[in-house]
Amino acid sequence: MSRPNHQHHQINLEIKRHEDNIKFLQSEINRLSESILDLQVSLGKHLPANGTGTTNESGATLAEKDETEQILRHEKSAASLLCRLELLKSHHATQALNLALTKDVLGIVGIVATLGRVHDDNLSRLLSEYLGLETMLAIVCKTYEGVKVLEKYDADGTIISTAGIHGLGSSIGKSIKGRFLVICLEDLSPYVGGFVADDPQRKLSLPKPKLPNGECPPGFLDYAVNTINLDDKNLDCLTSGGHGLRETLFYSLFSCLQIYRTRAEMRLALPCINDGALSLDGGVIKKSGVFILGSRKDIEVKFPATSGESSMPAKYLEIEDMIKKLKWERSHVTEDMQREQELLDFAKANFTRQV
Repeated sequence: MSRPNHQHHQINLEIKRHEDNIKFLQSEINRLSESILDLQVSLGKHLPANGTGTTNESGATLAEKDETEQILRHEKSAASLLCRLELLKSHHATQALNLALTKDVLGIVGIVATLGRVHDDNLSRLLSEYLGLETMLAIVCKTYEGVKVLEKYDADGTIISTAGIHGLGSSIGKSIKGRFLVICLEDLSPYVGGFVADDPQRKLSLPKPKLPNGECPPGFLDYAVNTINLDDKNLDCLTSGGHGLRETLFYSLFSCLQIYRTRAEMRLALPCINDGALSLDGGVIKKSGVFILGSRKDIEVKFPATSGESSMPAKYLEIEDMIKKLKWERSHVTEDMQREQELLDFAKANFTRQV
């Protein structure tokens, strides 16, 4: 082999080595980025979902007490009436009332606002504003039988004020004004995919959004449906088909609504937003092509938040530390890749000179 050909061969080998190194380093950067994103998403998972916060004498958390008080302020709503009846029942109301509750409200799971928690008060306000007051106060029943017992009608289709939930209201001197939403779990189309492995909250295994270049958009935090924390009682609430509240109620309410850190990052992710998105600084995309602008409005009823000193366990801080370490490692791998790119560019220029 002649010397020039030998040199060309050596330079080709050098170029290939640098290209292979760059491919490897890029795959390492992608792996680290995915790990960082997974850890960021899992931060919420390691905040307590049940029994979080200070409790009062009755064992209820202050967050639950505040939520009940918020609902009770809507005096003429069906949700307020249910809360009042539940309070009367828990305070040893008359036997007749307890029997009425057992019979006529059979199948009621609860009110949307009371069925989940969110680990951050800001996110709780955003999700509640997105759903709106009417939905937050909606009554949730397992079956259509539960829906039917809430309201009875005479032959002309007029509501019978002495039956169902209206009759219960009359028994304590309260009435319902206007319409109210009722959600039947067994009539909803449930999520049919898998769940996050080894997750006690049974969060949905939804694929991360991807930009046209195949990368996950920067600033993506999680899907709204997975930011809802369920306590043990609500985790055990299943339809006859075995579907829980997350894959029925909350998937129906939020679908694949995405959560982003900032409005700017959310806008950059527009190509992969189909079912809407929220940003922690107040941005709202209702669905693809529909934007909500203007000032934020604090809704009167929101999901209880589990934020506070007691909701920051060691596991949460440990994950934050892991994220910092992975970001440090990623920055060093990025520097290595930049050096490899410089060496590759030099080798290619050297090869061009030899030709």
